[in-house]
Amino acid sequence: MKKFLLVIGTVFITNLSKAQLININGKLIDKNGNAIENAIVSAYTKEKTKLLKTALTDSLGNFLLAIANYKEEILLEATFNKKVLFTKNIAATSNNISLKTITVENVTVEKDVTVVAQQNFITRKADRVIVNPDALVSFSSNMLEVIEKAPGIQVDIVNGTISMHGKPDVIIMINDKPTNLTGNDLANFLKSMTAANIAAIEIMHTPPANFDASGNAGIINIKLKRIKLKGYNGNVNLSYGQGKYHRSSNSINFNYRKNKVNFNSNVALNNNGTYQDLFINRYYFSNNQALQSSFKQNSYIPKRLSSANVKLDLDYYVTDKTVLGFSVLALQNKNKTNTENTATIADANNQLTNTVQAYNPSTRKLNNYNFSTNLQHKINKKGSTLSANADYLIYQLNTDQYLLNKLTDNNGSIVSNTKLVSNLPSNLDIIAVKLDYSTLINKTAKFETGLKTSHVNTNNIANFFDEINSQLTANNTFSNKYNYKETVNAAYVNYSTSVKKNTQLQFGLRLEQTNVNGFQFGNPTLNDSSFKRNYVNLFPTIFAMQPLDSLGKHVGTFSYGKRINRPNYQDMNPFTYPLDRYTLYGGNPFLNPTISHNFELAHTYNNRFSTSFKYSFTKDVIRETNEQRNGIFYSRPGNIGTFNSISLSHSANFKLYKKITVILYGELTNVQYKDKIYGENLNNKGTYVFINPTFQFAINKKWNAELSSTYQSGVVVGQFITIPVWQSRVGVSTKCLKDQGTIRFNLNDMFYTNQPGGKIVAITNSDANWKSYLDTRVASIAFGYRFNKGKSRAARQNTTAADTEKSRIN
Repeated sequence: MKKFLLVIGTVFITNLSKAQLININGKLIDKNGNAIENAIVSAYTKEKTKLLKTALTDSLGNFLLAIANYKEEILLEATFNKKVLFTKNIAATSNNISLKTITVENVTVEKDVTVVAQQNFITRKADRVIVNPDALVSFSSNMLEVIEKAPGIQVDIVNGTISMHGKPDVIIMINDKPTNLTGNDLANFLKSMTAANIAAIEIMHTPPANFDASGNAGIINIKLKRIKLKGYNGNVNLSYGQGKYHRSSNSINFNYRKNKVNFNSNVALNNNGTYQDLFINRYYFSNNQALQSSFKQNSYIPKRLSSANVKLDLDYYVTDKTVLGFSVLALQNKNKTNTENTATIADANNQLTNTVQAYNPSTRKLNNYNFSTNLQHKINKKGSTLSANADYLIYQLNTDQYLLNKLTDNNGSIVSNTKLVSNLPSNLDIIAVKLDYSTLINKTAKFETGLKTSHVNTNNIANFFDEINSQLTANNTFSNKYNYKETVNAAYVNYSTSVKKNTQLQFGLRLEQTNVNGFQFGNPTLNDSSFKRNYVNLFPTIFAMQPLDSLGKHVGTFSYGKRINRPNYQDMNPFTYPLDRYTLYGGNPFLNPTISHNFELAHTYNNRFSTSFKYSFTKDVIRETNEQRNGIFYSRPGNIGTFNSISLSHSANFKLYKKITVILYGELTNVQYKDKIYGENLNNKGTYVFINPTFQFAINKKWNAELSSTYQSGVVVGQFITIPVWQSRVGVSTKCLKDQGTIRFNLNDMFYTNQPGGKIVAITNSDANWKSYLDTRVASIAFGYRFNKGKSRAARQNTTAADTEKSRIN
């Protein structure tokens, strides 16, 4: 590692020594003295035949151009929203040219406005990749659809899990704060947020030290548009989709600003119907691998998911330097599932011995309440800021279900007929507080530090009853009560600097102390048990970014970061409950946290073509594991000793023709899982390919079309090996109502090919495989309308203290 960093540093210093730089600096303001942010300042040769360098003005209107190896006259030009602000010829007679303050008469910027300039599809910084969603939202009505189209991101259509570069342990944040949920609950929440409000998507494979160290796959941070209006503004979004079952997503956003008060609200209703037609095959062998019996099951699982959420934000501008904010989120999800199973059991000669018929209706209801307050204060004009955040979160989950099993022999005679009734209430409380301070040491260096503490308390109860002749009797095999408490204390420092305005460096160190207490209450057949854990971890991060040519078109970046992935709270719940007569699912209170080391080396050309090489070494990765005992499969989360991942990816965005835009993403990844699982040696490895081409057609000023496909070869995940899947989708959109409204039509998975399946390996004396058929071919129509009345003013971007605590709720 030291030798590698030494080589990287030597290359940077060598490049710097060769370049004879001309530094041109200045400041742009309008006629009212307001800074012009995000104006594009470009330096050309005298006859404007060649672009030498470009820069964006910062929040104070300042810009700096560092031009290497050029001694002739320079033509300087500044543009803002495609309007030329000024042009100026400059003689290159000095290495440092200061234009001081330039007043522009032909543009007016109201105080505090943040204007977003024309951006590339992908912009790479030292510690993150920024995706401009304007190229993605034309055919996306909600945030989940936009995230799914971002390069390197996959969304599991069965459970809603979001993965990045093949790793599912991703933290999803909005405006630097978590989205509260995981799986289908998270998917429903993202569907309720309109895509039109997204300003940028930040993809951080290795997040800096001011972010929590959790999530070994990294962080996806969705930045919402900061421009708000004095008066009121908002949008309405309606959508309807039809596969085998119908689905709808509807939301309204409303913002109001008057004097020192800014109010934001979002109300959303979702109702989604879907299904899974699941086929499972299991084969059981003797110790000498002779076939003894087989098990074949078909489960038809229709689902109806409904959700409603209300989000309210209130900002009070105490002074020009101080903002006090309050936020409330109330969310309710209700899922109804009716599972019908038919299974057959055959002997070694494939002769039927038993048939199992099962019916398992389930109702799951989640209530989530999130109360947040935050204070942001600008200490001085040098850029020093102090922010404080406090959060209190309440999660109330209740599941009611029963499992009816009828076992018959090969003659159709009933062997047994059982009914298991259950009620599973769960409550979780999170309190989190954090304090952050940042300051500019000089024009090129920034220092950040902060503290955080969080406390989590969960109470889980599993009430199981056997129903015989309409009488309920407690089932102590499955009944349980479990309490879990966790406290995490953290502190960090982060330092970033620019070396000679050319090379960007960033170093961070985060310390996290974790204290865990778990207690499982006993019952007449189970004794009380408890466990405690205390551990301290240090998480270093290193980032470097270096232009590789004088124009800055070729840019190289390097990053290293150590990450942790603590188990989800429910994963440590020791409950075991039956999914059917031959499949049991349970938690694992003995899970260890996952520790990973992530490296990335990348090259970007003109912010349009990006190639990245990633290497990750992970210890005790948490994945679903499967064990077979006496013909019964036990599924539970478990630690797998080592996980190695090597990935090469490439993304591109270019014009194939003036009205055709091509967005390409391709990834080649090799993974290996290695450990001993339930007495079996696991050495599961493989290489997979992921390809995602998108073609966008600008038909005219009002009409657009899009054609997109994805292909993913078989993927190795723990004990699982999936089969290849692919899909294609087509969309058309048009503007209406004086361009204030948009109508979109989409057809997803039009060839009905996105149907997952695979096999499970390293199971004692067993083979198993599965295949699913899902409601993926869906035609949908969406309508969006935006309204406003008032003048622009920038609003605070919200932050919160409960970062990764929320993302570990499942």
